[in-house]
Amino acid sequence: MFRRAFWFSAGAATGVWATVKVNRKLRSLAPDSLAARAADQAVAAGHRLKDFALDVRAGMAQREIELNDALGLTAATDPASPDALRPGAADHAEDRRGIAGPAPRRPALGATHPYDRNEDH
Repeated sequence: MFRRAFWFSAGAATGVWATVKVNRKLRSLAPDSLAARAADQAVAAGHRLKDFALDVRAGMAQREIELNDALGLTAATDPASPDALRPGAADHAEDRRGIAGPAPRRPALGATHPYDRNEDH
């Protein structure tokens, strides 16, 4: 008698477990669930791409500073000098992750460059 009750209970528990498992899988494969999961993955990929672009931009700024220093294109300024207090002398911005680097600068209108890409055309 106890054996029959044990096996009946084991069979019922297995049936309930299998039914729950199948229903969960069916819900996860529903179109709404698939669309939500795809949207979440697209947002996560966008965040990773934005972080990568910020890392590349910070690396580019750092490398530009290194190249300018190596070529002697930057002049060291004394922080106590009045020239160091002029606007834009020490522009450093922090991005949202706290990485410090030079703020992006745009050339002044009419500024000449030693090499103009358009002069070859």
